[in-house]
Amino acid sequence: MATNVKVVGTDLKQVTIKVNPGTYLTDVLEQACQKLKVSSDKYLFKHKQKQLDLSQTWRTSGLPPGAKLELIVRSNTPSAINVALQLPAPESNIFPPSGRVTEKLPSDITIWQLLRQFESGKSSQGKNLNITARGVAQTNNGAAAGSGQLYYETPVLTIENRTLSTFADFQKSLSQLGYNSGGVLIRLSFQKTDKTLVDAMGEMSQFFKTEEANQQKAQEFSSEPTTNNEAAPPADTPPSDSVMGDPSAEKQETDAPEAAQHDDADLSSTVQAPSVDAMDAMDVDVPSADNRPVTIFSAPTSGTPAAALREESDEVFAPRIEHAQAHQRLLKTAGENRRLLSDKELEEKAAAEAARVAAVKSIKIKVRFPDNFSAEWPFSPDDTGATLYAEIRKIMANETVPFKLVLPPGKIAIKDDSSPANKLIGGYRLSSNTLVNFMWDDKVPAVIRKQPFLKNSAAGHAQKVVVPEVPDVVVEDEAAHNAANISMPTPQPRGDGEGSGFKKPKWLKGFGKK
Repeated sequence: MATNVKVVGTDLKQVTIKVNPGTYLTDVLEQACQKLKVSSDKYLFKHKQKQLDLSQTWRTSGLPPGAKLELIVRSNTPSAINVALQLPAPESNIFPPSGRVTEKLPSDITIWQLLRQFESGKSSQGKNLNITARGVAQTNNGAAAGSGQLYYETPVLTIENRTLSTFADFQKSLSQLGYNSGGVLIRLSFQKTDKTLVDAMGEMSQFFKTEEANQQKAQEFSSEPTTNNEAAPPADTPPSDSVMGDPSAEKQETDAPEAAQHDDADLSSTVQAPSVDAMDAMDVDVPSADNRPVTIFSAPTSGTPAAALREESDEVFAPRIEHAQAHQRLLKTAGENRRLLSDKELEEKAAAEAARVAAVKSIKIKVRFPDNFSAEWPFSPDDTGATLYAEIRKIMANETVPFKLVLPPGKIAIKDDSSPANKLIGGYRLSSNTLVNFMWDDKVPAVIRKQPFLKNSAAGHAQKVVVPEVPDVVVEDEAAHNAANISMPTPQPRGDGEGSGFKKPKWLKGFGKK
């Protein structure tokens, strides 16, 4: 039975996704991220403080109908996954008794790279496997037929109830399929196609050219245009007749699209961050013009918040008498009638607020970056939003990429403007230390978002966030003190008038008695 599920983004925006019992949670994540206009490879699902296994379907996930799922940022460090590849016959006979090869691979590896990794022989005990470049001759009742052309055998992978057989499927990573920890079993089979090996290689090359075209969009954000055309990967050409007869040449031809893809990724990173090392060599520890100090904090190494790792006793969370008294005062205050403020009172309130803001001489603003690094600067009343943007660009690896800064919970954005109305303290009413979230512009491609955010010189000075120790609170003494201040309730009068200070007259005592 179909149902709806709500997904809450990091900016508290909600979208509704329709799911069926057989819908995978990875598909729900992709649809939600597409509606929220964010990249799906950077987020995970959490339900009631518990991270979900994205490889499960809606039926097996145990989630109730209409569940509310929260997006959480995925760790930048890929986790190790034990991958077992079950080979078909006759390849399975080479690896007795189970007929499978295993290897520990990172979660961000694509399926195509995974197959090439098993072909390399590192995990197959030095025995060569041909998975991605298989060609078989056309036969008729066991006898050779046709013109001797080799037809492509595409690998077909079965992961639980999911089947992957296209080039687009092979570009998905294990993490995108929902496998971020533990192990996974992949069953391999081959399916003969009606395409010749030459046509299959050409289609494969065309597919990778499309991927290259998507990555070339990142050049629009380059600080200076590239003129090094020699670094671009050459156009793929169909294999010659010599490739058809030599299996090793077939594998080399298959490696060409993958190599072109890696070369293009390297080119994109070079284009997007031109001469990063040279830039770092020039601005290492060079103070800014206004000598504004900056403190950079490194990303947490654990995906669990530090507050969740503290062990507290149950007495700390038990409600006490002061909690009940505060709740009663709140109810009493909320039930009282209040009149609207007069014009004079509104003016006095605005003047008091202006005086409070004017008394602020300095604040610290901490900016949280997409890779969970953060930086903190002090600012004075004369600093504007443009000053904050300029300080962030000084430590960014690519200063030309557009971005925006948002105040929690994500409704107010700080503008890159130096006008008096855009002052940090006077304009945005920031009177204390504030946390600001860094958000990419919607036009920034995924290639740039995956690159390192900070310069090498800035990242090298990052320090670990030190969580202060909270002193233990003695609950017993405080409870005893509060109990001592509670007055005993006055005794209620009984029905005969005793204990209430009222003496029953004699004529009243006679009634009701026989």
